[in-house]
Amino acid sequence: MSVRRLVPGLGPDSFEFTPENQEWAQKQIAKYPAGRQQSAVIPLLDQAQRQMDGWLPEAAVRYVADYLDMPYIRVYEVATFYTMFNLKPVGKVHVQVCGTTPCWLRGAEDLKEVCRRKMGVDKDQGPSEDGTYSWTEMECLGACVNAPMIQVDDETYEDLTVERFEALLDELAKDKSAPKTGPQIDRQFSAPAGGPTVLKKGDA
Repeated sequence: MSVRRLVPGLGPDSFEFTPENQEWAQKQIAKYPAGRQQSAVIPLLDQAQRQMDGWLPEAAVRYVADYLDMPYIRVYEVATFYTMFNLKPVGKVHVQVCGTTPCWLRGAEDLKEVCRRKMGVDKDQGPSEDGTYSWTEMECLGACVNAPMIQVDDETYEDLTVERFEALLDELAKDKSAPKTGPQIDRQFSAPAGGPTVLKKGDA
């Protein structure tokens, strides 16, 4: 696992939740017993990242620490440990490529090469020149049977080939809500590829 650090001086000097996000944060904190508000640190950091269009500046980390009455270092530890938190600006389409063994065996290295070639940047280097793309490598994203796969925002795209991945990147750049999510082949979720083979209609 690589060392992850906040970039000094990168981002705004201050940060605060919008009124809507403050209301949302209070609802998250209310889920925990009195005195345990620090348990909400991950969802609040995630919401701060969403408000910042996909990344966490130091000002947002400090704001969440103050919001939850936590030492800065404790929140810094969380933000730098979990790779779901991006510590520098990302592109409009930020691609998380799973590189764990099942995806690696099924072609994840080829997907990484597509990222380098199509985006013009290596992992964790920040947005492409036009600001459209960025990418990073993740540990298991939880769809091993449908390897190789990627995640963009909250959606996963599975059973990828090089050709399908290249087309998918174009589709995402035009409209992130347009592409079909989940398996990109003839498969229902994690069922066998090609559809059912037993207990089909008409089987005795």
